[in-house]
Amino acid sequence: MSNFGNKTIDLFAGIGGIRRGFENAGFETVFSNDFEPKCKLTFDLNFSDPKLFIEDIRNIDPSSLPDFNYLLGGFPCQAFSIAGYRPGFQDEKDRGNLFFYIAKILEDKSPDGFLLENVKNLCSHDSGKTFEIIKDTLSDLGYHINYKVMNTMDYANIPQNRERIYIVGFKNAKCADNFSFPEPKPLTKSVKDFLETDVDKKYYYEGKPLYERIKNDVVSEDDVYQWRRQYVRKNKKKVCPTLTANMGTGGHNVPIIKDSKGIRKLTPLECVRLQGFPFDYKLPDTSDGPLYSQAGNSVSVPVIESIANKMKDAIMSVTVE
Repeated sequence: MSNFGNKTIDLFAGIGGIRRGFENAGFETVFSNDFEPKCKLTFDLNFSDPKLFIEDIRNIDPSSLPDFNYLLGGFPCQAFSIAGYRPGFQDEKDRGNLFFYIAKILEDKSPDGFLLENVKNLCSHDSGKTFEIIKDTLSDLGYHINYKVMNTMDYANIPQNRERIYIVGFKNAKCADNFSFPEPKPLTKSVKDFLETDVDKKYYYEGKPLYERIKNDVVSEDDVYQWRRQYVRKNKKKVCPTLTANMGTGGHNVPIIKDSKGIRKLTPLECVRLQGFPFDYKLPDTSDGPLYSQAGNSVSVPVIESIANKMKDAIMSVTVE
């Protein structure tokens, strides 16, 4: 990796899922940022320098960033109107959208490329207009892009139903032409492969109000369930439903399983494992709510790593010509 630029900045870094995937593929992180202070507790337990820099991206001057080759970010998608959109991002009405701060950094720093991650619905948001603006903006900045919706259960050998769009861009057209997204791989692992062996009794439902409402529906140790406010839903594919940030705001969103001791919800550590973080990944001694949110907000590390390796292949194919 030393014969081409492999330095990355890690925006909307959360607990470091994208960073971990790219570092596993041989890239070097020179800056990590998020605006949520509670992420820093988890992030800094698991990464050496650079530690997580807490600041709203809107307050970061691109000129203050270290030099880098690739921008990485799983950015939030906020609504913005196509009316009044202008190249150069001067429209005050739309300046609140965080994508434009990514675009501003790309404009000012002109790195070799990027990886952006978002929810699958980005493609159809506002009848497709949002994604058109994003594609046009990136193209106007001189990037050639590829994008694909990928499901974790199809590309990572991790039993989580998680569809996300991944957008890869290169300044070098040959890199873009030589880039291809990873191929699917068979799912051979089950949720059981990711469970802790000794789970605190606080995660079990017996003796709690919800128990009587779910005990007759959560019957198999081979399935994963979810409490949907009024009823229990079993995942028909025997995989974990999409882990979401709002798991941290109410127990009805956390996946439920049955084990030899009873009916319980997944622990925060199990949720992190089901995002593909290593089993030795550490969680801080803090309340569960933020940890569930951090797991749901994160990315599936092996999917990111496989894309990073494909990006590296494309870069190297041009570098050695």
